[in-house]
Amino acid sequence: MAERRPAETLELRRLRRRIDALDRRIVRLLNERAELAREVGRAKAADGRRAIRDADREREVLLRVSIANDGPTPQADLLAIFKRLFAVARTLERRDRQRSRRRAPSEPVTAGRRRPVAIGPSESTEND
Repeated sequence: MAERRPAETLELRRLRRRIDALDRRIVRLLNERAELAREVGRAKAADGRRAIRDADREREVLLRVSIANDGPTPQADLLAIFKRLFAVARTLERRDRQRSRRRAPSEPVTAGRRRPVAIGPSESTEND
């Protein structure tokens, strides 16, 4: 027998509407960040940089995020979210580079490229 949920109070409904609106803003911001990361990737490729991952830059961002965090989100959780953002950005950059290579067949393709490693939800193990 299915358990009935109690009626939602006006306050609970109001708070959930605010969360829903904030979620939409977060999605827009995440997509804006991803597009900027793609632009960074294109700039790196144009400069001839072969590496996708920039560990020094990731450390800088994590440091700034740590400093900016005044709670209540636990530091470890926030850092895990940003590490996942980095992994997403690297995947987008990798796909953009692959598409670019397909459009420009005259460019030499580097032999021995590693395939992306399956990763968990919070961080990447790949060192590109």
